[in-house]
Amino acid sequence: MRWRPFFTPVKTFNSEKTRDYMASHEPSAYSILDVRQPREYEAGHIPGASLIPLPEIDERLREIDAEKPVIVYCASGGRSRAAVQFLCGKGFDNAVNMSGGFKAWEGEAAFDDGLPDLKLFNGDVTAEEALMAVYSVEIGMEDFYKTMIPKLNHPKARSLFETLAGIEISHRERIVQEYRNVTGEAAKSAAFEKKAVESVVEGGLTTEEYINLFKPDWNHLSDIVDIAMSIEAQAYDLYMRAADGYAGTQSGASLLKMADEERNHMVRLGKLFDEAE
Repeated sequence: MRWRPFFTPVKTFNSEKTRDYMASHEPSAYSILDVRQPREYEAGHIPGASLIPLPEIDERLREIDAEKPVIVYCASGGRSRAAVQFLCGKGFDNAVNMSGGFKAWEGEAAFDDGLPDLKLFNGDVTAEEALMAVYSVEIGMEDFYKTMIPKLNHPKARSLFETLAGIEISHRERIVQEYRNVTGEAAKSAAFEKKAVESVVEGGLTTEEYINLFKPDWNHLSDIVDIAMSIEAQAYDLYMRAADGYAGTQSGASLLKMADEERNHMVRLGKLFDEAE
């Protein structure tokens, strides 16, 4: 199955440019934000970086100075890119993703952020567009979890991935209902899926291709969970964008509820990450 991850254009520094930027600016002129899990941060981090794990970023926005550039990083670049997408949607115009993450900072090969062919949107999106895109991401998440289950030797990970795969199916049914509510179209699930898939999947990736962008170590569960969190964060961002378009309405409340469920998925994955090794 081919599906298209949700990527909006974001400003990006590689690790070398990040070092140059830090060397040429006073530390008070910018912020470094680490969106990994506490265990990762404690094992090593960029000097001066503040820690806000990805699942907590929406609740801790006040800790980030929106007036200063903020360079965001994770382990390999996926979670931080999703964090920057979210921050940009909340008015943090000076947020920058450090491609390759801490692995690249430490000199390891890591995720390459050069993904111009995968960008779906430029700037703001309508609620309808966000729903169409998140439907594709939900398809991708289900396929990701099902692809990973037979590869996992960790019983708790298999159980969680099976649970999350099932939830993605129910989310797609609710997306169809919300699309009916916000557009007035009497869309049937099969017709909506065909329309959604045709609109965003062309030129997309298979799950294996998407995973290989991050070059995970298949012997480390943390690498797999890292990817899962980055995909869940994409869905969270899309639900929030859709909800913003219907603030104060029943549809907006429903979309916020689904966004909160995606955030809860990130929290559960974060806990699994902390137990991984």
